[in-house]
Amino acid sequence: MYQVLNELNKTTGVTGSMVVGNDGIVIATDLDEAFESETIGALAASITSNIQKSLDRLDTRPAKQVTIEAENGKLFFTDAGLGILVVTTEKAVNIGLIRLEIKNAIGKLKVAH
Repeated sequence: MYQVLNELNKTTGVTGSMVVGNDGIVIATDLDEAFESETIGALAASITSNIQKSLDRLDTRPAKQVTIEAENGKLFFTDAGLGILVVTTEKAVNIGLIRLEIKNAIGKLKVAH
């Protein structure tokens, strides 16, 4: 799992990645030291849970990915089956490339799990 995160972090613009359980517990992390992994994990679980509850009310299929664009960068929260794959990036990043690399990483995580 750590190898998959390490490979993902080599993608241009990616500053860190982690896998978090749906309960917010950190499973594996390779984040920049500027981020507190427990805080990011709890936020990822809370945000994705709230979005899923809203989608359930709309009778819509489960969310696959949530992207947050902040002033200093982007956060991607993606359903990885075993939990949530969290990827942090720089502000100016190729979103298509990041989504492709996230998809590849999730495929590798599912095989490893």
